[in-house]
Amino acid sequence: MAEGKKVNLSESTARKWLHERGVEIQDIADLVYYLQQSYHKELKIEDCIHNVERVISKREVQNAILTGIQLDMLAEKKMLEEPLQSIIGTDESLYGVDEILAFSIVNVYGSIGFTNYGYIDKQKPGILRRLNDKSTGQCHTFLDDIVGAIAAAASSRLAHRVENVE
Repeated sequence: MAEGKKVNLSESTARKWLHERGVEIQDIADLVYYLQQSYHKELKIEDCIHNVERVISKREVQNAILTGIQLDMLAEKKMLEEPLQSIIGTDESLYGVDEILAFSIVNVYGSIGFTNYGYIDKQKPGILRRLNDKSTGQCHTFLDDIVGAIAAAASSRLAHRVENVE
């Protein structure tokens, strides 16, 4: 987070919840690097971190983070009504609402984000592999898609910025 920058309650809570669920900015930046390294020969992890930070600073993204993590936490505590409890608790493959929430993040930076998101969602590198591990007892039905979407959006932001420089 930028030094001296004021952060509102939504952003500070979104960042806190990401951290508490085991997701760090560096983890997401590593995904951005994974997506963009072959397109940008001079890419530095600092550029990836900067773009992740900018994506998370958007209110729409914060809202998606808060909503998704809250649903995951409620599912973990078995506080949802059936059949939603079972659907979210097991990350049922035909549910799809988790991806729709992720699309609200991806959509912030244009259509390139959709292809970035689809690719990383299938590959599941880095933190996404851990978030998809069902044996941990934690529910990350929404969080894995949110993290992938933030990485895809940050990759798109980076690609747009580099394109404008060239």
